[in-house]
Amino acid sequence: MTVCYIGIGSNLGDRHGNIQSAVKEIGRLENTRVIKKSSVIESAPEGGPAGQGNYLNGVIKIETGLPVFSLLRRLKSIEKHLGRKKTVRFGPRTIDLDILLYGDKTIKRKGLVVPHPRMFEREFVLIPLEQAL
Repeated sequence: MTVCYIGIGSNLGDRHGNIQSAVKEIGRLENTRVIKKSSVIESAPEGGPAGQGNYLNGVIKIETGLPVFSLLRRLKSIEKHLGRKKTVRFGPRTIDLDILLYGDKTIKRKGLVVPHPRMFEREFVLIPLEQAL
């Protein structure tokens, strides 16, 4: 089993409900269990189109037996199931799920960089991550 940290954000619709649904779905993945959840914080959007609503953000700590790219595919499937539609970069979204850390692995491949490349620049990630450690 690998300890992994997942960043979760939402700025469309029922933001709290979207986050709760995502955490539930992640907990239902095979060989995966949610160990710890941070509190949820609100932040202004960084980048993207003007006029977006504020985000709610949190981090969960999980243990998973899924290989990292299998986990990524399942997270993308959860996003789609919860209504995420790709529009513009950094645009509004019902749910955003990011692998922040996957064990002690460093991964630099097309479609996935771990540790997440911008997490150290974003307080809305670092504050919940510290709570989930």
